[in-house]
Amino acid sequence: MKNETGQEERVLELNGTIAEDSWFEDEITPRMFKEELLSDSGPITIWINSPGGDCIAASQIYSMLMDYKDTVTVKVDGIAASAASVIAMAGTKVMLAPTAMIMIHNPSMSAFGERKDMEKAIDILNEVKESIINAYEIKTGQSRTVLSHLMDSETWMNAKKAVELGFADEILTDEKKQAPAEAYMFGSKEFEMSLVNKITKRVPTLKKGRNVNELKDKLVTIKKLI
Repeated sequence: MKNETGQEERVLELNGTIAEDSWFEDEITPRMFKEELLSDSGPITIWINSPGGDCIAASQIYSMLMDYKDTVTVKVDGIAASAASVIAMAGTKVMLAPTAMIMIHNPSMSAFGERKDMEKAIDILNEVKESIINAYEIKTGQSRTVLSHLMDSETWMNAKKAVELGFADEILTDEKKQAPAEAYMFGSKEFEMSLVNKITKRVPTLKKGRNVNELKDKLVTIKKLI
């Protein structure tokens, strides 16, 4: 496909759960994504519809896109939730379908053991959260405090809210509806002149018994309806 500047642009789809390894063959892994991303060069569009997944795997994909040499357009057609929202932040431009959503929340993990193990798990979660906020802060320009509160509340954003908060740049539109329509409608003056011209052309061929005055009277009637 071609982008707005007429350049050829590749399209990749990130559709499914993000994971370090693929167990069910429908996950997106950093290794799989890297192979596709680096298989060619030039501007690229990433379509995202993902509930999230592993935050470390998401960090790897985010880093790949941030390091990519050409422009990266991210388009969310379903949802970019949790770890997938981090990947979306790597877009040079982020666009959401009017019906799409972004969801952000605090990271979670499983832990077991004694007290010191639980305390260590809390420290890890705090650091993971700070690393996620880094990506959100770079894209949105929001303060870390605001972003932290949004994550604490598990915030769901529709397209308009995502743009308002800086998580997206714009809402996808139907380009077909943006195209200028051909001008088939006329103003009353143009319509009147069009009829007068038709009458003038037909005067030499009027049937016997009819005259120009009759046609002009008809024109007056038509004008009242315009």
